[in-house]
Amino acid sequence: MGKRELGWLVGIFAVFAALYTLPLESPRFLGAVFESLRLLRWYAREHVILCLLTAFFIAGAIGIFLSQGSVMKYLGAGAKKVVAYGVASVSGSILAVCSCTVLPLFAGIYKMGAGIGPATAFLYSGPAINVLAIILTAKILGARMGIARGVGAVLFSVIIGLAMAFFFKEEKAPTIKAQQVGDDDSLGLLASAVLVFSMMLVLVFANWARPGTESSGFFAAVYSVKWYLTGASALVMMGILSRIMAIPLWQFALGGLVTGAALLIPGATPNIVFLVGILALSVVLFVNRGKPREWLESTTGYAIQIMPLLFAGVAVAGFLLGTPGHEGIIPARYVESALGGNGIGSTFLASLAGAFMYFATLTEVPIIQGLMDKGMGEGPALALLLAGPALSLPNMLVIRSIMGTKKTVVFVVLVVMLSTMAGYGYSMLPH
Repeated sequence: MGKRELGWLVGIFAVFAALYTLPLESPRFLGAVFESLRLLRWYAREHVILCLLTAFFIAGAIGIFLSQGSVMKYLGAGAKKVVAYGVASVSGSILAVCSCTVLPLFAGIYKMGAGIGPATAFLYSGPAINVLAIILTAKILGARMGIARGVGAVLFSVIIGLAMAFFFKEEKAPTIKAQQVGDDDSLGLLASAVLVFSMMLVLVFANWARPGTESSGFFAAVYSVKWYLTGASALVMMGILSRIMAIPLWQFALGGLVTGAALLIPGATPNIVFLVGILALSVVLFVNRGKPREWLESTTGYAIQIMPLLFAGVAVAGFLLGTPGHEGIIPARYVESALGGNGIGSTFLASLAGAFMYFATLTEVPIIQGLMDKGMGEGPALALLLAGPALSLPNMLVIRSIMGTKKTVVFVVLVVMLSTMAGYGYSMLPH
């Protein structure tokens, strides 16, 4: 019997043993299974259509339309550090995505040749440097905590990127096999950049969250017109696509009519209308050979690589930790007692728990507020704020498939340890 056959035999036996011993009589086990399904349903309804599908298209566009030379110029290992890390951190703060939505974008720039340092700086900054989340933190948990979170997130993105570049300075990022576009290509670097930027605006505005109970102010004003801004950004995107890929405008117009008709469906939600728009764009790209179809194929490739791992990770996270207000297989009281106080142990556990938990954008603040009401100290709270949004179990599974086990482990350890140090140091400051 060879190693392959032995591996299959061990795997089959493990699955059999797990099925044979399933504690189906246990209410907690059944409740954890239900919470896993609940989190999966929520993730599918609230996160896949508006966030991930758009991110997959952006990642595909980066690989097809932006030249490898331009990516290397600003984010490559040989780029000026000030430029590379500045671009990586600023891009993350503008996008303000969660730990899962940032993954296709990270995969796109990393596989195009971005250095491991700037790429991981972007990977951390995307979910962590969320301007609205930092403002919400200051409002609910106090200005001191909000400032500490903002400063810590910006510093961490640069420190983590520099550390990754130092540890893996001999390794080069992989490159995808795709037709690259030089700066002197007929598409033009400017048009390609505007295309990607318009798609990023679609991602940002479509996912613009309601700013709490406030009815005025900048964030509330943008939220009130978010779908108009999303539509305007989509029109810019279609205009650029028509120019650089010679797609007839009537095809986009027909797709727009189909998308608009979705508004007439009884009970249609913005998610449904947005999904119809995504499908219409996919059909337009499919019927046009050459770069349009290459873009669709690249987008599909990212989805196939990332989506199964994300759903598996979300299911496991829901089973272990449950959903907000509901318990998984691990009782909430254990988590609450472990995170109590401001000691180094509780701060480390907060960082570690945050690294494995899944937080949707902005949900971490009320969750941490609830934990603080039950005795969690400010140090562990800050550690959780710095580690939680940037990492999650689904996030780790996908990162490993993109850059390997060793880099993923180092990245996770850096986030957890830096968050622990920041949280513990914060708790030692005089109030």
